Amino acid sequence: MGNKVSSLFYKLKKPKDRFFHSKGINDDDDVFFTPKSVNTDSNEEDHQNPEIQEVLLSSDSETENTDSPIFVCEICIKRKTLSDSFNFKGCTHFYCTNCIVRYVASKLDDNFMNISCPVSDCQGVLDPDFCRYILPKGLFDRWGIALCESMIDGSQKFYCPYRDCSALLINDTGVEVEDTESTCPVCKRGFCVKCKVSWHSEIGCEKFQKLRKKGDDNLLIDLAKRKNWKRCPKCKFFVERSVGCFYMKCRCGYAFCYKCGARSSTTTHACPKCKY
Repeated sequence: MGNKVSSLFYKLKKPKDRFFHSKGINDDDDVFFTPKSVNTDSNEEDHQNPEIQEVLLSSDSETENTDSPIFVCEICIKRKTLSDSFNFKGCTHFYCTNCIVRYVASKLDDNFMNISCPVSDCQGVLDPDFCRYILPKGLFDRWGIALCESMIDGSQKFYCPYRDCSALLINDTGVEVEDTESTCPVCKRGFCVKCKVSWHSEIGCEKFQKLRKKGDDNLLIDLAKRKNWKRCPKCKFFVERSVGCFYMKCRCGYAFCYKCGARSSTTTHACPKCKY
């Protein structure tokens, strides 16, 4: 089975040269742009992530005591040096690097891999290589992994059943596997490919699945009830809502309403069924 299941490997392109798009900007001392109704506030995660914190601190220090031309970021509405400006491909809106780093991190937290301009109806799209020079390495790598995962067919991928690993594994044979015992190439522990659980050496798959269906892990179900967890309607994996609206997107890619379970659109967070 070793050659049938493999972990995900990805190759990232070499960084491109730093590029500032300054179309329509002259050498005036003050440069202003019309603020849009978009706001991204800093949060606790920014301060908990040392890579992101380093980017934010270095950017703020460069803004102080400078005679360079300035502009107004359309997200935080703060005056920034022109060298700190950034805009999307096919877009005329300008933002500071601080806000772009936070914006990318927040979109990835919401399981959005294709990131567009924050301004509604704008056609600007953010390419990973285009903003690589401003993103912390950990955030850029995370985006690359997420993009790779999104290109894999849902029927081919599953995850290591051990919670402290959860590595993405791929069955690219196109057929149901016959050998059920395998080893995760990341954590090196055995698991059952058919049942997608840790290896059950004392019991066959058919019997295990019958017992599992009957008992369905009573301890987990009891915990899920107490924590108000919900199951993804597609993959049946338990998910938990921490903050925000009732829109939920599972790691399998299925979007649904956390309140009523109805399938949700990937373009809006409003539930058409319960109106939340």
